[in-house]
Amino acid sequence: MLINDISVVIIAKDAQSTIVETLDSLKLFAEVILYLNNSSDNTESIASTYENIKIIKGEFIGFGPTKNEAATYSSNDWILSLDSDEVILTKLFNELKSLNLTNDKEVFYIKRDNYFLNKKVKYSGWGNDILLRLYNKSQHCFNGNMVHEFIETKDYTLKRKISNTFKHNAVEDINQFLQKVIKYSDIASQNKKTCSFIIVILKSFFAFFKTYILKLGILDGWRGLVISISNFNGKFFRYTKRYINCKNKGIK
Repeated sequence: MLINDISVVIIAKDAQSTIVETLDSLKLFAEVILYLNNSSDNTESIASTYENIKIIKGEFIGFGPTKNEAATYSSNDWILSLDSDEVILTKLFNELKSLNLTNDKEVFYIKRDNYFLNKKVKYSGWGNDILLRLYNKSQHCFNGNMVHEFIETKDYTLKRKISNTFKHNAVEDINQFLQKVIKYSDIASQNKKTCSFIIVILKSFFAFFKTYILKLGILDGWRGLVISISNFNGKFFRYTKRYINCKNKGIK
């Protein structure tokens, strides 16, 4: 039985390494919107082999705005927002199929299981990853954040939690950490807020401490250490780029 009343919406760029497992897990959704932004690998040709995939090409305008733009192409109001490296498992599919989606003010939170080189990460801030991913676009949407976007709730929003989880192939190649630092720090550095360089250092070290100690990354072994160092690098380069941009523009 197909799910006909929920449209899956994905934005992607150069996702050929993960898109097959993702799209295979979505074969029983009647409609999947794949919004490609300047993809240059085989993602489009792979996706074109699936009958239920509707491919849209457009520009990347920040994660929040781009996800909202992609959702406008769905024929359903109910949207399941996924990334191109996320996988819907059978138990979750069956639970989604059984939902009674009659109240458009409801939103649904789903737990995400994050995998690092084929092993599930239990700590490091990745172990209790509960995200709002199913919503009705007539009532809710993503905020305008360039990065770290999320679906905004309102006073009348009815929050529900899905019992089953979905899989996130977060890291399949260690170089992904370096690529993400470059990509996210470039986007986040466009923020016009200024800060002193001592703040850059403090935020970076606290990001490591928070992940490795407070969020028990130490219990994830070497994976926890890599995640903690990556979070340090992410903060350091994000705020350093912002600091340099402000200096170049003469902002103190």
